Formats: sequence, structure tokens, C-alpha cells
Amino acid sequence: MKFTYSSEVRYFLTHKEARRNVLTLARYLLFIVGVVILFTIGFHVLMSQVEGQQHSWFSGLYWTIVTMTTLGYGDIVFETDIGRAYSTFVLVSGVVLLLVVLPYAFIRYFYAPWLKAQIFARAPRSVPVEVRGHVIICNYDSMVPGLIERLDEEGIPHVVLEDDPEKAGNLLEEGINVMAGATDDWQTYEAARASRARLVLVNKSDTENTNIILTVREATGGVEIAAIAEKEASIDILQLSGANEVIALKKRLGQQLAARMNALHAFAHPVGRFKDLLIAEVPAHNTPLAGRTIRETRLREMTGVSIIGVWERGRLIPAQPDLELQQMSVPVVIGTEKQLESLNDLLLIYDVNPNPVVIIGGGEVGTAAARVLEEKDIPVHMVEQNPSLARRLEGICTRVFTGDAADYEVLQEAGIQEAPSVLLSTNDDAMNIYLASYCRNLNEDLRIISRITSQRNVEAIHRAGADFVLSYDHLGVEAVYATLKHRDLLIIGEGVDFFSVELPKKLHGVTLAESQIGAKTGMNVIAAEYGGETITNLTAQTTLEEGMELLMLGDHEQRQTFMKEYVEG
Repeated sequence: MKFTYSSEVRYFLTHKEARRNVLTLARYLLFIVGVVILFTIGFHVLMSQVEGQQHSWFSGLYWTIVTMTTLGYGDIVFETDIGRAYSTFVLVSGVVLLLVVLPYAFIRYFYAPWLKAQIFARAPRSVPVEVRGHVIICNYDSMVPGLIERLDEEGIPHVVLEDDPEKAGNLLEEGINVMAGATDDWQTYEAARASRARLVLVNKSDTENTNIILTVREATGGVEIAAIAEKEASIDILQLSGANEVIALKKRLGQQLAARMNALHAFAHPVGRFKDLLIAEVPAHNTPLAGRTIRETRLREMTGVSIIGVWERGRLIPAQPDLELQQMSVPVVIGTEKQLESLNDLLLIYDVNPNPVVIIGGGEVGTAAARVLEEKDIPVHMVEQNPSLARRLEGICTRVFTGDAADYEVLQEAGIQEAPSVLLSTNDDAMNIYLASYCRNLNEDLRIISRITSQRNVEAIHRAGADFVLSYDHLGVEAVYATLKHRDLLIIGEGVDFFSVELPKKLHGVTLAESQIGAKTGMNVIAAEYGGETITNLTAQTTLEEGMELLMLGDHEQRQTFMKEYVEG
């Protein structure tokens, strides 16, 4: 990529920090010039008054520079001790000022800013004219890398806006499709071709989001806008500002985690919807499902639902007929609302535990989960360390216990040893991992649900004893993608996604068994759409017809393997 010197010079003229750096370097250079002049004067004074030699002013300047730069030609020298001491002082000063400080100052105040200017010149200020149907992302936060990966898989163009041109250049270096421009300036959205965009994702702070939404509406009018709300109270404001969809992630995270909690008796927990079909989780704990293979459960014959996968401590295992369900297994089923009601009728008398569930952490996530459970008349015991927050939760939860959840007496009083489930909703991964291990030791039959912040801690918290984990970022990616596709949010679990793929030509006319999709990619085919109907009772002998759309579960790596094996290969 070519750099334009005009852009780099403009950076120095317009960027305050760059101008300050150049002025600082200029002041230091003037200081050195002043030092050289003083040393030249001192040379003439000593040579005439002490040494008895006469030299021109240019010779004095020549001696000063030669001495300070340590060249030392030896053609002009002092003969007395005073003169030699002066030479030593000039030499040491030159080493410090010219050979040590000057290179540092040059790099710090000129070369580094010049590199920044080159990065500044790289960052594009507009989106190509031919781009349309793209997604404009207003902030590169922790959720965006996963969203970009998802958009790339679907072939949806996108651009990230960045107010700081330097950061924009750095993102460009990382391979991010970025555009430099102020997110509160309507001209930025004109340059980003927002009027032809598929979606504008506004994902800064709630106060900034309000201004951005109004700006986008002024610039484009009818483009679809999705906004991320940090606080539930901001939802109405963002909607009134012009957002088509407001995604309150912390509230949704609490709702998703609450949907996985065992309480009162065994029942299917709906976790998402695909058209007329519901996807739900059914804990096998203390039910006739435990100890039987999927074939032996006969759920399809009795209720019409199909088991499409089984959670085993954080791993989603494909549903094989001979897979035996354990006490802590959680089958994932798909079926109509009526079929799930039949399943609940079948399970109603099992795993009865009237004790309250326990939520540790009364922030927005924990509060949202408590509200969901209270609406279902499920008793909730909340453990919160902050006394003021604990007082505000008293009207939401059955009981609130103020204290440290790491304190055995606090957990015991909250009923951890009798509770059917516990939700770890603190925003500290280390604390959640610690509490997962602690709660598992206190109650082996407890279903432990936890939020997580960093993806790298998912395996650790599962090892500690958590049964289900969901992160803010994963939920954010899925929520934005669902908005983009205009479908209901469907969350299977951390690292597992729901994919809809048109049947590749390679698979036309072969049976599901002959396709070897599961063996080659690890993906789990759960249903197929064909002729306007959704087929959930797929068997190994089901023939895959041209025009089918496969509905599959898997992670992104498995999805990429599928594309390479059947589409690109």
C-alpha cells in the first residue's frame, strides 16, 4: 500500500500530540545549539587566557563539535590541566546529549510519531462505492472478533468504525476491515455507505449510543439499527432515539442462565425456537432417562420429540441411539410446543425438589435471572456481598443473604446443600471457578450454572464442576446474528452454534449415513427443511434431496471443516 506524504504531513499539522512531540524535539535541538555555542565561547576564553593560543571562531566551533561527537582528530588540543579538564567535561556532555539523549528524543518525538502518521495515512476514510448489504460496527469491543468470524463464514461484508485513526491503523494491521471516522458525525455514515447497509450495530456506552443512533437516523433515515444496552433502564431511551432492536445483553444473559436451572420438578427448559419448533434441555437427573440409552428412552414414540444431542459436563455429544444417559446428562430435544408439553407431563413426577435455588451475585445478570425464576413461582435465595445492593434485591428474591459466598456459613444458611441448582453470576472468572468447585464439594447432586467472561476459562470451570456455562461475548454474537437474520435468539451453549446450510451439490441424492457428515466434521444434523416443511425425525436412511436446507449443531471449527469438505473441496 502506498503512503502519501501529504497525509503524513497533515497528521503532524492537525494531531495535537504529534505537534507537541515535534515542538519538544525542536526545543531540545535548540538546547543543544545553545550548549555548543557556550562550549565554543569557553574554548576561546581558555585558549586565549590560559593556553595563550589564538583561534578563529569557526575553529572553536569545529573543536566543540569534534570533541562532543568523540571524533577527536587531535589537531587542536589543550596543553594545561585546566584545558584538559574542560575537554573532558565537553566530551562527557557530548556523549550524554548527542549519543544518548538525542537518539532517544529523535525516536520518541519524531520517528515514532512519523510511523503513527504512516499508520494514520493507511486507515481508509470511506467504504468503496460498490459495497452494499454490509454491517457497520461502531466499536471494536471484546464481542466483535467473534461476530466478525460469524459474518465472514456467512459471506456478509462488514466494516468497523474507529474514532482514533491510530487505533484504526492498528486494527488494519491485524487484518480488520476498519474505517477511520468519528462515530458521532453524520458524514462518517455517509462515507460508510450506511444508507445501503444491512445493519448498523451501535455498541458503545448507553449515553454514546443515544447520540450515535440519532446521528445515523439523520444521515440515512431507514437503515436498520441494533443497539447494545448496558443497563435495562436504557432500553426505552435507545428505542425512542430510533433503534429498531435494543439488545440488553446482561438481562438476556440472566434469562438464558435461569432457563438452565433445575427447580421444583423435572421439566424441559426451552432455550430457543426455530420457526414452529422449540429446542429444549431435559436434565436426566433422578428421572427414568438416566441409565437408559437414547433408543431405550422411546421419547420420540411417546411424545414426538427427538433427542439431537446430549450435554456431558460442557461437551455436546451427538445423539447416537446406543448412547447411555447418565445422572448428570442433559439431553437436548427438538419438537413442537405440544410435544414438549407431552414430555413435561411425562417428567412432572420426577426429580421433585421444593427447595429454593441459589443465586450468587446480585448484579444485573443475577437480578435478571431472579426475576425470571420468580415469575415462574420458583423460590430464590440470593447471596450478595454488597449490603446496599442486597437491600434492593429484597423485593425480587424470596430471601437475600448478605455476606461472602466463600463463607461456608453463608452458603449453608442460603441452603446450598439442599438446593436443586445454583447460579454463579459474579463477573469474576476466578471467583466463579472457585465457587463452582466449592459448591460441587458441598452438594454432588447440585446443577451448577455459571456465567464466564474469558473463553479460555470455559474448560477450567467445567473441570471445577459447572454443568452449563455461557459468556457475555458468545451471547452477544448470537443475539446480533439473530437480529441480522430476523429470527429468534437460539442459544445452545458456549462454543456450540446452530447453523443453517443449503445442501451442497456433493450430497445430492445420498443418504444421511452415506454423507458421513458427523464422522468427517463432527457436526450434528438435527433437522432438514424441504418443500416448506421441517423434518426432525431424520434417520441414517433419510435421503438428502436437492433444495434441502440442513440444520446442524457444532462449533465454528466444525463448520469450517464442513465447508472445506463439502462446499469448497
